Amino acid sequence: MIFKTNTYYLLKSLLWSCVIVLSSCGDDFVPKPKAQLRLDYPTAKYVNANLDLPFNFEKNLLVKKVVSKTLNAPTESYGVNLEYPALKGTIFLTYKGINKDKNNLEAFLRDAQKFTLEHTKKADEIPAYPFEDKKRKVYGLLSEVKGNVASPAQFYVTDSVNHFLTGSLYFYAKPNYDSILPAANYLQKDIKHIMETISWK
Repeated sequence: MIFKTNTYYLLKSLLWSCVIVLSSCGDDFVPKPKAQLRLDYPTAKYVNANLDLPFNFEKNLLVKKVVSKTLNAPTESYGVNLEYPALKGTIFLTYKGINKDKNNLEAFLRDAQKFTLEHTKKADEIPAYPFEDKKRKVYGLLSEVKGNVASPAQFYVTDSVNHFLTGSLYFYAKPNYDSILPAANYLQKDIKHIMETISWK
């Protein structure tokens, strides 16, 4: 009787095991990949900024507001903010007139490079791209700051004689490199276009 009971339970357990194994057969479970937010931005269309300043450039039509102001500085100085509400970002431009007597070009270059180097603590990498247009007398450098930093791109351009312009990109959000990367890449193209279309007056 004990033998029959053990056999009965053994057969019952075996039968349930077969049912479970057969019911679990099918497609293997594959975890879904992490979803990435798809952000499509319109193709950039540029127009002349037409600002009453010592320089001019072309701006993206996505710029909904241009704030221009005279800065209180020892030399002729202006600030221009190009605001992109759709991308929640702003490109800040600062113009300074070069004083030949004071030879302040070196100080401007040093300050621009120091500003970029301040991001090295949080940056993963800072590739730099020299820029030169001899015909328009525009020479400069674009720095792309990768990582969770406040400003993912900075640049400066100058004619080395009279004009010096710096620019930096900021977003109205806590720095998160992965989330702002698509917008940062889009606006870096705008920065390159600004550099490529700068003309001195």
